[in-house]
Amino acid sequence: MSMTFNLAWRLFKHEARRGELTIILLAIVLSVGAVLSLSLFSERLQGALKSRSAAFIAADAQLRSDKPIDESWLVKAKAEDLNTAKQVSTRSMVFKDDDMSLVDLRAVNEHYPLKGMVSVADVPFGQKKDTNTLPEPGEAWVQSRLFQSLKLQLGDKIDIGDARVTVTRVLADIPDAGFSVFNTDPIVLMRMEDLPSANITGPGSRARYISYFAGDASDVKSYSSWLLPQLNDDLHSWRTVQDDESAIGRSVARAERYFLLASLLAIVLAAVSIAVAAQRYAQRHFDPVAIMKTLGATKQTIRKVYLIQILLITLLGILIGLVVGFIGQHVVVSLVADRVDVSLNVWHWRPVIIAIATGATCAILFSLYPLLQLFSVPPLRVLRKDLDASLRSRSIQFVASGGAIFALMWMYSQDLKISAILFASGAALVIGLLVATYFLIAIGRKLGSGSIGPWQLAWARIKRRAMDNSVQLISFSITIMLLLVVLVMRNDMVSQWRAQLPQGTPNYFLTNITPDIQKRLDRHFSVNGVDINEFFPVTRGRFVSVNGEGVNTEVSKEEESSNEGRRGLGREANLTWGNSLQKENEIIEGVWHGELDSDYDKGWYPVSVEEGVAERLDIKMGDMLNFNVGSEIVQTKVTSLRKVNWQTMQPNFFFVIHPEAMAAFSPTYITSFYLPTDRKDELTKLLKPFASVTMFDVDARINQLRDIVEQVSVAVEFILVLVLMAGSLVLIAQVQASMDERRQEIAILRTLGAKGSLIRKSVVFEFLIIGTVAGFMAALANELSLYLLQTNVFQMSATLHVEYWLVAPAVGALVVGVLGAIGCWRLLTLNTGELLRKMV
Repeated sequence: MSMTFNLAWRLFKHEARRGELTIILLAIVLSVGAVLSLSLFSERLQGALKSRSAAFIAADAQLRSDKPIDESWLVKAKAEDLNTAKQVSTRSMVFKDDDMSLVDLRAVNEHYPLKGMVSVADVPFGQKKDTNTLPEPGEAWVQSRLFQSLKLQLGDKIDIGDARVTVTRVLADIPDAGFSVFNTDPIVLMRMEDLPSANITGPGSRARYISYFAGDASDVKSYSSWLLPQLNDDLHSWRTVQDDESAIGRSVARAERYFLLASLLAIVLAAVSIAVAAQRYAQRHFDPVAIMKTLGATKQTIRKVYLIQILLITLLGILIGLVVGFIGQHVVVSLVADRVDVSLNVWHWRPVIIAIATGATCAILFSLYPLLQLFSVPPLRVLRKDLDASLRSRSIQFVASGGAIFALMWMYSQDLKISAILFASGAALVIGLLVATYFLIAIGRKLGSGSIGPWQLAWARIKRRAMDNSVQLISFSITIMLLLVVLVMRNDMVSQWRAQLPQGTPNYFLTNITPDIQKRLDRHFSVNGVDINEFFPVTRGRFVSVNGEGVNTEVSKEEESSNEGRRGLGREANLTWGNSLQKENEIIEGVWHGELDSDYDKGWYPVSVEEGVAERLDIKMGDMLNFNVGSEIVQTKVTSLRKVNWQTMQPNFFFVIHPEAMAAFSPTYITSFYLPTDRKDELTKLLKPFASVTMFDVDARINQLRDIVEQVSVAVEFILVLVLMAGSLVLIAQVQASMDERRQEIAILRTLGAKGSLIRKSVVFEFLIIGTVAGFMAALANELSLYLLQTNVFQMSATLHVEYWLVAPAVGALVVGVLGAIGCWRLLTLNTGELLRKMV
């Protein structure tokens, strides 16, 4: 064994000096470096985003309950090194002299919030500022709207139940305030110590008890695994950052899926580069193996020598790749440090393990078939260079390579189903590309015949090297397709994010607008230079039956669990009506009632139902729905289903009824407007004449969402750059893999008297043809991949990208043509004698 190792070591040093190991070494370095830099940056970025997102639930996790939470559960959390906090929330009346108002009461302990900050203002509707303090016992902080409705001043006393507390600060915002323009009660923040004296959480109250948890992700996960089996689904709900269904939560979740996609594609690119390099490495060693066999070396010795050499190359490549990847992600973090909140102080071992596993798995399994080919080289090749390896079947290569890619995808995603879907889709794509490539090469046989010119010579070379060109085309196509997927997904995702929050997005909502003040309010705002958006009529109604079958209308889960009947909303619905379809609403089935006949003597009126609630409540087209509005029953028939974009900052509704059905009811209206930050002090003037109108300030939420979206967008751009670099190196490796055979072809053509210009043009034209075909096939495959990804993974609206059908072939031809010309340029400048000497 020592003699075999010494021989392998001497061969390794010899080939390292000659540069024979450069291609495969660079491929391993590329794979390890790309995967480590991408994975480590993604892990750190996701950690930073989750930390930012945790501020919107005031913790890493929440436990909500309709009854007081077992104290032993909190003791267990502290034993798991988790920080905890408490809150009790309920709706309650607040009194100030003879005035009163319904409020959203939040009673908290001294540890609240665990994530995020409470914000206050010096005056009602003033500029907010963060604070680390909370109300003292006996104090309350109230939002600006309560100052308006109760005519409060700082220092006034208000009554909450049986407790009297002093208003000491203007509350601007709390981290987990939530966002709903229909739940507009002003928030009152007080200490939990004052709650018993208020006597508002007794039997019959709808108090919600919340416990907050924060700590290391592993500790939170461990605690949740212990806690979840003990929870009662009718009483408790466990919520983490990953469960956040707000616009912010969805944007962060979508970004995390993109990071996963980009990293998975980087792994595939790394695998392709190693496969190409291993094939070339084996082909360059056919002659040394043949010589060793003629000198009496056994197959076992040869196997050990080259296996040891592959292991040495793999080890060296992994070590260099780790250093390169570590430096690379440091450079990226430094470049985006002023725009993205990513810390270098946080270390993650998972990306390192994945990078090492990627390099080792790809190097060994993708080298398996080339090594078996190498071991099967006959000794007679010493005399006859035309003899290749006797191993022809590629089933081993497909099994080993496919197994390597699937294992890496499964290890990285930790989701067997997703990995199986992606792998099966990729396998089908490769088969489709192989069939299409052979079809195009068959066409090229006719184009390659006739008088000899650069185009004919290029097509003839493609025809002659049909198998190698098929592999090369598939490699180029997959690489270009993966780059297109990452690029287009980035563009579509960021554009959809930013489209949700364009400049001028309404940052204030007005509710409880009665019909008698609607026009006066509109004129008042217009005179003061503020544009009011559309007014939506709203009334509360209870959804009571479907096709005559009653539905459960109880709000509480305890009551619902003890009643039989068809499932309902469990609460009153906000009903609106109109003949104009709202923005970001799309009819997916049926006909919008604004386009129907207006004669409704049939006893029912059309209603349009949002697709999600229709699916949840098993509502179908043509179903008869009854709503209890006040003391009246409104009978409706489902004439359309709508797809609603809930991520827009506008009111959206489950049910939109025909206006004639609601003619007898007096609505209130909801609307919105945009007011620049520098005009915020005008709010009091704007709202003073309309004391009954309630204003809901979402400016802070919009700014926070914009900030996160901007950070994610910058991060996505840098991840795109990293993937583009990895893809470019794969293309270079693919061009370099054919250099030996091209050297032989050029030498023969030169010997036969072909002009240098003819050879140069034919080589460039060959790469242009390959690049064009690869780009076109990649564009088609890109559309299929994007459709599946956008509809099934990212929950985005899928669109055709026809422009890439033109751009991809042109860019493919340009990039592959330029890389091919650069890669072959040195060969093209050598004279015949030099070419022949390099072949020896």
